[in-house]
Amino acid sequence: MNDVIVVGTDGSPGADAALTWAADDAARKGLRLELVHVIERGTYDLPRYPIPGLLETLGEAAEVMLEEKVRTVMAGWPDVQVTARVVTGSAVADLRVRAESAAELVVGRRGRGGFASALLGSVSLGVAGHVHGTVVVVREAAAERGRLVVGVDATDSCEPALAHAFAEASLRRAALRALYAYAVPVHAVSLDLDRLQRAQYEFLRDRLTPWRAKHPEVDVIEDITSVHPVAALTDASRDADLIVVGNRGHGGMASAVLGSVSHGVLHYAHCPVAVVRRHA
Repeated sequence: MNDVIVVGTDGSPGADAALTWAADDAARKGLRLELVHVIERGTYDLPRYPIPGLLETLGEAAEVMLEEKVRTVMAGWPDVQVTARVVTGSAVADLRVRAESAAELVVGRRGRGGFASALLGSVSLGVAGHVHGTVVVVREAAAERGRLVVGVDATDSCEPALAHAFAEASLRRAALRALYAYAVPVHAVSLDLDRLQRAQYEFLRDRLTPWRAKHPEVDVIEDITSVHPVAALTDASRDADLIVVGNRGHGGMASAVLGSVSHGVLHYAHCPVAVVRRHA
């Protein structure tokens, strides 16, 4: 694992919340912090109507903004080594590249300019689940509650999420709620629902056994529900410090490129969300 946490920032409130979260995490883990601001060339580069010196002016403004953020980190987290850089190009493409070699990439749920657009934010959506490693999307700063949540499913993509969640819970000395949401078959009237639920608990217990053996210090709470995974995880996020999900799965826990559940949780969670994808 690399020794740096990369945080994308544009000076917006959302980016500031991400910066605070990333600085706390860097201090907790003894890692360096790199602040990155990307000037979206495509937004300002109009060949037919060029504005002389515009990119240079934007770059100077970004340098001033980053210097202020660096001072903020140095004042609040004096033990964290912090650097900053301004890049011109594509925010999504550049941050994806940097995430590949970082311990984690942290971005705000949405920002301004190149760091925003949709409900979630074009950059957040463009990097989460699309890089090998961990991307943390921060909604807002909140008091720590001492509980993490990890979404569990039956796919291999769940393993990196479990590894990350157990490691985080151990480091933070926090309880870990392992949430498994399953769909009741449409022909449930002909099934023994109690037997079905017992089978789901056995599956979850078996899935967690090796991780419990590796991290016996972590207090694990098993949670089984037949509610839709997005609704279950969103509700669990109300009293959690972090939700950890894999980048995609099958059945109840995913579908699209990012994964329908990961996508939904990123949009609606009330706490930061870590999307973890196994390194190639």
